[in-house]
Amino acid sequence: MVPESKFFLDIFCQQNNHVGEIICGDVFLSMRVKEEGRTIVVLSDGMGSGVKANVLATLSASMAVNFTIEHREVTRTAEIIMNTLPVCSVRKMSYSTFTIIDVEDNGITTIVEYDNPPCLIMRGETPFDPGWEDIELDSEKNKGKRIHKCQFQAQKEDRVFFWTDGIVQSGMGSRAFPFGWGRSELEGYVVKIVKYAPYASSTKLARKVLNMASLHDGGKPKDDSSCGVIYFREPRKLLLVSGPPFEEINDLDFSLKVQRFKGKKIIAGGTTAEIIARELALKFDAGMDSSDPDLPPVSYVEGINLVTEGILTLGKVSNILENYHSDYRLSNGPADQIVKLLLESDKIHILNGTRINIAHQDPSLPVELEIRRTVIKRIVKFLEQKFLKEVDVEYM
Repeated sequence: MVPESKFFLDIFCQQNNHVGEIICGDVFLSMRVKEEGRTIVVLSDGMGSGVKANVLATLSASMAVNFTIEHREVTRTAEIIMNTLPVCSVRKMSYSTFTIIDVEDNGITTIVEYDNPPCLIMRGETPFDPGWEDIELDSEKNKGKRIHKCQFQAQKEDRVFFWTDGIVQSGMGSRAFPFGWGRSELEGYVVKIVKYAPYASSTKLARKVLNMASLHDGGKPKDDSSCGVIYFREPRKLLLVSGPPFEEINDLDFSLKVQRFKGKKIIAGGTTAEIIARELALKFDAGMDSSDPDLPPVSYVEGINLVTEGILTLGKVSNILENYHSDYRLSNGPADQIVKLLLESDKIHILNGTRINIAHQDPSLPVELEIRRTVIKRIVKFLEQKFLKEVDVEYM
């Protein structure tokens, strides 16, 4: 049986393409191995930029993830990756860097680096040195190449910053940074922004680092640039309620579950909101101001963070999650507000009532009105697989 995680991993990687390129030559992959209680994160930088670099980096990152899942020995993993990459017809060589971070739920964290700039581990507001091991490959083909490895016991409020050389070398040739931003200057900047905002999310910190690197290059990055952050933090909990319970006799128990939940709360469904307000004697106000022409307006229930319409709104939530990427900008519509709260949370409990809503049985309504349970399953899939959230669903 996998032990419950001691903390939540807030993971995010922000990327900029080399100026003029439509695809990034850096590739970031993350995977949750639920059965073993492990989370694996990989960042790879392919030689050059554009499509060719992306192919090299994708191959490297995919192999790194798969071999790490299999607990392959790090030197063997590195050898296989280096020997498998296709050889460039122009430069007669293949090349891709990688950073592999393997985090177990008990906090044991292993980092393996090959030719990416050294990552930075922060313990609270202070840089932390876990003690690095320098491993030299001894095969004939890769003799002399070096891998750096460390292992440490993570604590709450630790962070790992990892990046490609587009960050460290930003500003190269400028008056301010003739030799590039540099690893030590970059570390100083990270320390400063963490001290200023000690509880900032990984998303915010990664974007700050990337924006500063882009600024050094005058807004036109001279190389693909990636900054990733892993933040070990106390889990932020959220309850998403959709649909009333199957039996009306359970309305009070259902409402009490909502009342007793410790964390933020969303109700998706007007009937559900009315039942909870009635059973708990809470103030309820139907919304009038619409911020999304496709959806009914947000309502208000005392003590609930957000109250929206049900199936249409959840359908849009599912679509936003499916298409969401690092540069996606959320609006102020009801579905966007739900997505924002979901992404800000770590452990999400979904309380799914199973009473059939008669309104959705009207054959004249659009075909897209999927049954609530199906929509919830899609939302759960995206939250778990794409955003590495911890999600559990309770039917009632």
